[in-house]
Amino acid sequence: MIVRHLLACAGLAAALVASPVYAAESATCAKPRFSDVGWTDITATTAMAGQILTALGYKPDIALLSVAITFKTLENGDRDIFLGNWMPLQEPTQVPLVKAGKIEVAATNLKDAKIGFATSKAARDAGLKTYADIAKFKDQLGGKIYGIEAGSSANSTISKMIADNTFGLGTMTLVESSEQAMLSQVASRIKRNEPVVFFGWRPHPMNVNLPIAYLENGNDVFGPNDGGATVLTLTRPGYAKDCPNVAHFLSNLVFDVPMEDRLMSDILDKGMQPEAAVKAWMKENPARVAVWLEGVTTLDGKPGIDAVKSGLGL
Repeated sequence: MIVRHLLACAGLAAALVASPVYAAESATCAKPRFSDVGWTDITATTAMAGQILTALGYKPDIALLSVAITFKTLENGDRDIFLGNWMPLQEPTQVPLVKAGKIEVAATNLKDAKIGFATSKAARDAGLKTYADIAKFKDQLGGKIYGIEAGSSANSTISKMIADNTFGLGTMTLVESSEQAMLSQVASRIKRNEPVVFFGWRPHPMNVNLPIAYLENGNDVFGPNDGGATVLTLTRPGYAKDCPNVAHFLSNLVFDVPMEDRLMSDILDKGMQPEAAVKAWMKENPARVAVWLEGVTTLDGKPGIDAVKSGLGL
């Protein structure tokens, strides 16, 4: 009897050790505040995070803000989470804030990305192959380089290149606009067989839908390896300590280029709403969602995977 009792106690102890210990998240963490800068990739990934957190019992608050305001609101504690820190493009802004403890890096959510000047394949075949070739095509380009929204780090880099006459771009003009407006101009010029230089990136459906090529020999103005990039998840200072469950979810939340290409194509090409696009992807990839939810609970401390499967119909 004594032996059986000891074995029973040992088995119970082992079960207690092996079982996950769940604790409810603080009520102050119930409304994670995201910044969405309006880029289709970040809109998609933010919608993905928002839907999962909603299924976990949270009430995400997503605000559309510029990059500059995003960093300021993270620093001030007015926003909690940003999934779109492109590095090294945003390095001049991000690094000093991280070093000063004014924002925190939660995870690298995307690798193998790319940013930099791109042109049409026809223009490349005509000799517009490198950054140094842009000045030679100035007249054919109408003296314009197409960028994205005002205040972005990309435009700051381009403006500095023009101001410093880097690659002989001193007489070029930067055209600032939204992502959609820029791509409309690019598509229009390509259709008319006119050369164009614009700020491009991947993941993005532009790499599939438009006949484009990235310029070479950029002297790492957009980062090493001609714009090789990673995307980081940032939070306000102290967020991981204050809201460990959401922080753990953010550390698990890692994407890839083909996935984001698909989501962005569904949104831009098929006209799907971001919420519908990400939900469709999650239904097709439940195993991937399960990885994101390892060790993650609901707001009230229950196993997260069960709630998400039920809430999103996975």
